[in-house]
Amino acid sequence: MALTIEARGLVKRFGKKTALNGLDLEVESGRVVAVLGPNGAGKTTFVRAVATLLYPDEGELRVVGHDTRREPEAVRRAIGLAGQFAAVDQAMTGRENLELVARLFGQRAKQARANATAILELFDLTDDADRLVRTYSGGMRRKLDLGASLVSAPRLLLLDEPTTGLDPRSRLDLWDAIDALLEQGTDVLLTTQYLDEADRLASHIVIIDEGRTVASGTPAELKSRIGGKVFEVHVHDRADLPKVAAALARENGAEPQVDEATRCVSVAAGPGNDDTAQWLIAGLRSIEGTAVDLADISVREPSLDEVFLALTDQRPEEEVGANKQHALSAAESV
Repeated sequence: MALTIEARGLVKRFGKKTALNGLDLEVESGRVVAVLGPNGAGKTTFVRAVATLLYPDEGELRVVGHDTRREPEAVRRAIGLAGQFAAVDQAMTGRENLELVARLFGQRAKQARANATAILELFDLTDDADRLVRTYSGGMRRKLDLGASLVSAPRLLLLDEPTTGLDPRSRLDLWDAIDALLEQGTDVLLTTQYLDEADRLASHIVIIDEGRTVASGTPAELKSRIGGKVFEVHVHDRADLPKVAAALARENGAEPQVDEATRCVSVAAGPGNDDTAQWLIAGLRSIEGTAVDLADISVREPSLDEVFLALTDQRPEEEVGANKQHALSAAESV
């Protein structure tokens, strides 16, 4: 299958700090690909390199078949970029914003009007097309911004944390819009701090840490890397959590995770436990003699949160140490 993005041994330094450290990454066409990683992992640096806003110090980066260093103009003609904040003019109407961007891309007035109308229909903004953008909700502005990045019909759309700050309803609306893009033939590369968003949208996920790719695959493939099912036990009394955790540890041989806020103990089955029924029975027997009053028990698939923690030892936007975070965050802002 053709590759939309092909990165080989990318290195990017900002002074003494290395933001990309031999990054290898491939993105096949026809996919929504999510890039995940903790603060300072190199996500923003990579997206900016793909957008030709900066060039790697070492390695090779090709986007839709073009080398970003030797053919930057061809790359720019093939991509659209929507950042974390809506970059639309609030003193203009939605339609005027789209037509202006289309004209800046060299389209004639008639073509610009037609493309703007198509974008407004795609994002369900037709009824509000002639209102000033300052009267739009945050979700509507984000959709308009996304639409503006599509006026040039890009082969690849880069989305840097597209739903940051949106309410749940607006997030769902934007997800539907991104689904529609894929159906129309636009490949999508997104970064996000919401793992449920990556699980919902992406057919392929790349996890990077300290400037390197540490894992890649479909959501199901990544989840399978940390084992099978997850057994969860909820208790009524928070004081019973240590008893349940100790019992499960003795029976299953794995370290249970305790969440006091939800009064829950969870333990992963591990790669060797394929018989879910027997594993569940063993887990119940392990806590039978503890005289604990259980509120609920369940068996579920591993979550991307658990995959992320297992592969990076931290949550997506968690601090990794004050000095490292400050330095890399400053570097990625260059």
